[in-house]
Amino acid sequence: MEEVKKKRMLSGIQPSGDLHLGNYLGAIKNWADRVDEYECFYFMADLHTITVRQDPAELRRRSINQLAQYIACGLDPEKNVLFLQSHVPAHSQLAWVLSCYTMFGELSRMTQFKDKSAKYSDNINSGLFTYPVLMAADILLYQADYVPVGEDQKQHVELCRDIAQRFNSVYGDVFKVPEPLINKVGARIYGLTTPGAKMSKSVPDGCVFLMDSPDDIRRKFKRAVTDSDRENCVRFDKENKPGVANLMNIYSTLTGKTMEQIEAEFAGQGYGSFKPAVGEAVIEAMRPIREEAERLIKDKAYLDDVYRKGAEAASYVAGKTLRKVYKKVGFYQL
Repeated sequence: MEEVKKKRMLSGIQPSGDLHLGNYLGAIKNWADRVDEYECFYFMADLHTITVRQDPAELRRRSINQLAQYIACGLDPEKNVLFLQSHVPAHSQLAWVLSCYTMFGELSRMTQFKDKSAKYSDNINSGLFTYPVLMAADILLYQADYVPVGEDQKQHVELCRDIAQRFNSVYGDVFKVPEPLINKVGARIYGLTTPGAKMSKSVPDGCVFLMDSPDDIRRKFKRAVTDSDRENCVRFDKENKPGVANLMNIYSTLTGKTMEQIEAEFAGQGYGSFKPAVGEAVIEAMRPIREEAERLIKDKAYLDDVYRKGAEAASYVAGKTLRKVYKKVGFYQL
């Protein structure tokens, strides 16, 4: 009986800061759960990070540490292809070709470019503008079927689909047109102090990092925003009680309990009991990840070996796509 070929999945996170709870619950935890269902490629998106100025030594440190955290979160390098984006030159090479098939108007409509331009007004570089083209190259190189992304990246995947379809309409069936995959539970974790905005390293007091100590986690949840009314009731109401809803979402994703079960568990107890309970659930979930990551970070030779093997595996797949693209557009082949 012929073996059914697995669908391919690809995603990446920038090593622009330490990984946090939002990265884990919104992305990495789900990646690890899909290893038997999909052929998985996950990378450290270091090329994307330099649209914002980085400290070189810090970027190198975060890149190797992020790999350790990926593995500690359950991404087995024997079952997943884990690699650093800059180790596979085909990403940059395909990005240039695709930029010639991407319209200026399409890029100018990207909301993330507008947001980042406002945030980094002293450094509005062309990389910020063409970021979605590089992201399209990341995806299309590997002929990915699915791209797990947050809601804020869905627009970029839609542009990627448009670019792939445009290229295919000219040159035939070159790229697989990917589908975005967005999780319904845990897909977007908001900041503990800013429940109207997703959890971000730029607001450290409201951001729980994977390497935070238990005491730091308890402190952050103790200060977590709930709501401004006097109800003091654990009830899921995303519109009127976004802080409580965010905490319930975190607790639900970690424990598997429904919102109704959480409401029943904390009925009559108020936020004074609920917030520490969520904090303890996070501490217990993060403890084995932090301890394993700390162990792996000390073994640089092992991590370098994982990076090397990952780059080789990724380059093999990416190279096949790039050669096909180069031939289609008319580049002379050696």
